[in-house]
Amino acid sequence: MSKPIGVVLADDHTMVRGALAAWLNATDDIGVLGDVTNAEEAIEACLKHEPHVLVLDIDMPGLSCFDAARTIRARCPLTRIIFLSAFFHDRYIQEALAVEASGYLTKGEPPQTVEAAIRVAAGGGVCFSEQVQSRMVIGQEGARLGDGTKTRVETLTPRELEILRYLARGMSKKEIAQTMSLSVKTVDNHCTNLMMKLDIHDRVELARFAIREGLAEP
Repeated sequence: MSKPIGVVLADDHTMVRGALAAWLNATDDIGVLGDVTNAEEAIEACLKHEPHVLVLDIDMPGLSCFDAARTIRARCPLTRIIFLSAFFHDRYIQEALAVEASGYLTKGEPPQTVEAAIRVAAGGGVCFSEQVQSRMVIGQEGARLGDGTKTRVETLTPRELEILRYLARGMSKKEIAQTMSLSVKTVDNHCTNLMMKLDIHDRVELARFAIREGLAEP
């Protein structure tokens, strides 16, 4: 008999992905339908398997996990997304909330916590690591970051933020366009908007700003 909670794992670290898959497959009610190494493969796996839950590493090369999450939310609306990361920066939490993630766990959590979070997410609930939850406020309007003051990064649209992240990784506008399936002109327009919003008028300085903000972290 097939297990009722189908899961896809996306993590570029083979040992982490393999260990978690083995742990989950040993349970009575969770089955790993696929494990992949990047965000593009995560989209493909979700379209193929339509899992109940996707456990998505934030820090993978290639397409941003948040771009992938938006695609998956649109095309597989029943799939719940749990982000997994060694980092818990405010901007990551904000982006996770923006795509209506069902969870955000740090990689310091034991596999039992991931297992429990998958069950919670599959049941329609949410689950956040203590370090993440301590930065959030839960109110009538839902979850949000505790500090109401917006930083310059927080004024950016999700697409502008993703382009800024790719710039921080040293990618050219052509490479960014190919990764995001956009025209180079569109990417150039977004770069112009970024410079205006951030009051930075040099592409090199734009990349340096993104690196200082931690957007180039692997």
